[in-house]
Amino acid sequence: MIKAVVFDIDNTLTDFMKMKRAAVDAAVEGMMDAGLPGGKDALVQEVFDVYWKEGIEDQKIFDKILKAKLGRVDYKILAGGILAYRRAKNGSMTLYPRVHQTLFELVKLGVKLIVISDAPKLEVWLRIVGLGLHHYFDDVITSEDFGVKKPDPKPYRRALEILGTKPEETLMVGDWPDRDIKGAKGVGMRTAWAKYGDTFGTKESGAEFELDDIHEVVDIVRREGAVAAA
Repeated sequence: MIKAVVFDIDNTLTDFMKMKRAAVDAAVEGMMDAGLPGGKDALVQEVFDVYWKEGIEDQKIFDKILKAKLGRVDYKILAGGILAYRRAKNGSMTLYPRVHQTLFELVKLGVKLIVISDAPKLEVWLRIVGLGLHHYFDDVITSEDFGVKKPDPKPYRRALEILGTKPEETLMVGDWPDRDIKGAKGVGMRTAWAKYGDTFGTKESGAEFELDDIHEVVDIVRREGAVAAA
């Protein structure tokens, strides 16, 4: 029986990379309009090069780009980039199809839900509340809570404590095999890979289940024995 489901958020519940690409495009255009030299395609690539090196949630990304390009932070250009990024981010953050339906049905089945993310805690809550998911999740565990990132076992063990479930009663759903799946398996949780959110061209996830659609989580829970039916 599966009594609880732990979700990653980015590229699992939200189409995070779609938002990130749109927001970076807008930010680069905003900085160029404020005076940043260079071509758009090359600048966008520079931003993503820093993201891949420093982390996709780097909160000082544009400061670093300006220091590399100009040797200093030009605050007029920085403001142009930040404002354009925020406008585009707010307009392009979307859920994958059937996320609300899936979460609603899981709650109706009596399944407990929680989020584990490596993103900053406030950013996670802003996404959850902004997308209307806050009625499904009472708790969010992030890397800020322990100073470590997935696949470290600490956030997974904390999730089990909060949920009050055994590892074999708990299903982890995430898009990143080396973090989400590896970390969950390390503490004995069952695992489902969000194949639909894969951005790495993964060939082998190592997960017990592979999902082409998030709603398949409901099917898994029902097959395993729903809590409400017990």
